[in-house]
Amino acid sequence: MSRAAVAGVHVFGVRHLSPGGASHVLDYLNELQPTAVLIEGPGDASAEIRHLTHAQTKPPIAILAFTEEVPVRTVLWPFAVYSPEYQGMKWAQANGAEAEFIDLPSSVTLGLQEGLRKGVPQHPQRPELKPAAHEEGEPAEDELREPESVYSRIARLAGEHDYDMYWERNYEHNMSSGAYRAAILAFSAEMRGLSESAERAEQPREYAYNALRESYMRRRILQKISEGHRPEKIVVICGAYHAAALTDLSDAMSDEELAALPSPATKLTLMPYSYYKLSSMSGYGAGNAAPHYFQLMWELMASGRPEELPHRYLSSVARLVRRSGTHRSTAEVIEAVRLAESLAALHGGSAPVLRDLRDAAQTLLGHGDLAAVADALARVDVGTSIGSLADGVSQTPIQDDLNRLLKRYKLEKYKSTVAADLALDLRENRRVSSEEAAYLDLHRSVLFHRLELLGIHFARNVPTGQTGATWAEHWVLQWAPEVEIEVVESTLLGETIEVAAAYVLREKLRECRSISEASALIVTACECAMTSQMEESSRVLQSLAVDSREVVSIAAAARELSKIIGYGDIRKVDTAPFVPLLEELFRRGCLFLLDASGCNDEAASLMITAMNDLNLISQEHDEIADTALWLQELLQLAQRDDRNPRLSGFACAILMERAAISAAEVAAEVSRRLSPGIPADLGAGWFEGLSMRNRYGLLSRMSLWEQLNDYINALEDEEFKRALVFLRRAFSTFSPREKTMISELLGELWGVNSEQAAEILTGELKEEEAKMLDDLNDFDFDDL
Repeated sequence: MSRAAVAGVHVFGVRHLSPGGASHVLDYLNELQPTAVLIEGPGDASAEIRHLTHAQTKPPIAILAFTEEVPVRTVLWPFAVYSPEYQGMKWAQANGAEAEFIDLPSSVTLGLQEGLRKGVPQHPQRPELKPAAHEEGEPAEDELREPESVYSRIARLAGEHDYDMYWERNYEHNMSSGAYRAAILAFSAEMRGLSESAERAEQPREYAYNALRESYMRRRILQKISEGHRPEKIVVICGAYHAAALTDLSDAMSDEELAALPSPATKLTLMPYSYYKLSSMSGYGAGNAAPHYFQLMWELMASGRPEELPHRYLSSVARLVRRSGTHRSTAEVIEAVRLAESLAALHGGSAPVLRDLRDAAQTLLGHGDLAAVADALARVDVGTSIGSLADGVSQTPIQDDLNRLLKRYKLEKYKSTVAADLALDLRENRRVSSEEAAYLDLHRSVLFHRLELLGIHFARNVPTGQTGATWAEHWVLQWAPEVEIEVVESTLLGETIEVAAAYVLREKLRECRSISEASALIVTACECAMTSQMEESSRVLQSLAVDSREVVSIAAAARELSKIIGYGDIRKVDTAPFVPLLEELFRRGCLFLLDASGCNDEAASLMITAMNDLNLISQEHDEIADTALWLQELLQLAQRDDRNPRLSGFACAILMERAAISAAEVAAEVSRRLSPGIPADLGAGWFEGLSMRNRYGLLSRMSLWEQLNDYINALEDEEFKRALVFLRRAFSTFSPREKTMISELLGELWGVNSEQAAEILTGELKEEEAKMLDDLNDFDFDDL
């Protein structure tokens, strides 16, 4: 085909997120009435255009492509309602024209981006008429500054603060359609000529990538002509950078060149997007600073009232400031509009740009203080909007399943970029008629736990603040484009949330090598309502526990099983199979307690947690746990001198608390443990363990404090320093009231006024006293 035959193709260069560009594109399409609208976008996604333009689809939205093999790599193409490409699709759908994407297929794009960071969604490179991002805080010295970019130079010569201001004032507010398109093409050609040679030298890969894209787009334009469309009835909508290159179709990609490009197996889907992710502050290179502001601009342009933008913007800021509790009058809004228009006039503009409006808002509505209006400006500039797709649009099965579940469990309103709290009550709601409604919160909990298991960060579990309330859960819900990408990535694990979660749990069980991990997986399976995985987890735990002597792990596993049995009725799971397993774990924990207690001080802290767990199980599940065996083993530990003294003291405390040891036996043990001549680490360490439970029971035993007082008085200086480490650690956990009571007891022992003693002993340390304690840091405590 000769060059003359294709000379009439119309190329319209745009910024990808430009309300002015979208408005001029629509005017141009209405004027030309083309039969084909060709759009820069993934060439294999043209079938998705009908879903993108569906009446129920609400931008911002994005096309997402992902590889079919792990690790999943993704690439996406986002659109706002004011994207010229999106408005071009909408026009084609409304006017019976063909609309197609003509950029490289998504599979080729992913193949070419193989070297980019894996596992992070990548936007196709979109060179635009915009400045490159610069870091703040650059060195002031001229020799250390990076060379001024051509964009910054344009802004400086135009007297603008930055290039975005220059672009908005000269292009977004340019209402002359013919002049706009001509200026874009001329500007594109000039800028391309200035930057192409530098790009070829400094970014050869980027240059080659853009050359491939343009070559492929020429190929697709020629194909459309060969299908019977007259060149003058074809409009190409592309990034301004590519506009000048696509006016010449002589260097189109051949079949051989296309076949040589990498093309891994990929899939396409659509997903809601957010204005935050479209904004440049999110790191999106082709974004703009204020998506919601440009949506306001687009809405007013579409309604033929663009001159009302300053009024709409500043009144929106004032409304948000008032909502936060700060009064602002209508007169201040009017003055702010006048100030913005005056600032625009000073720059020779026809209307205020965003910078003018922000300055006016700070001056009049913030009374000069940016902090007073910062939140309102962020909401009006960026916004919190998130798009949505029509029911039944082309998506992956797992996306469809999640959307169905969100609708079924009345969670659709939480699909927002603004975090929201949701408190769940897992108990049956007897005030509703249907069974599903009665257990709505339980079903929600199961869904949230399955999403957590899949690594889909939509719901975050936070503490409820209700100790022991196994029926209560508190979640923080927040949607983001990353969440949708995580959902799509899970499609390789299964076609539904349940199937995918079951697959992940099975894989975790297959790799499980410890008792604690197996018990945690049982809890996960229970929370996710996966009966078969619960049984499998139980078998794994049982096999791991057969030869284990690790009391800490055994106790932790037993505690997890205890929780499941405790709230099994609430979660509607059969916990009977776990009862023998809990019984066996508890028995093993008891039998190996004595051996495990011959440990150092560091390991003793873990053992104390284990002993607490086992003791709690014996109290909560007396019909399952062998309580007699537990108390017997505790008594042996309490009486042994060759075990860790802190653990022996702690065992004695539990026995006292449970009335399993008589007062006479306690007195004898205290006398023995705190006798003169007992080394500090044994005596004071034992007391530390004893004081970790049943505080008020200890405070009622005056004989204990007398013996402790006598013991400390009998210590030599070096032994006292050693004992001080244990005693300070023990008393640091006492409450202020408990410390006051101890001080009063000591006052009685010393024969001084108890109130005075309490005041002295609980007061702040003097400087020399603090220094003496600090000097203990240099004391040699051997293995302590």
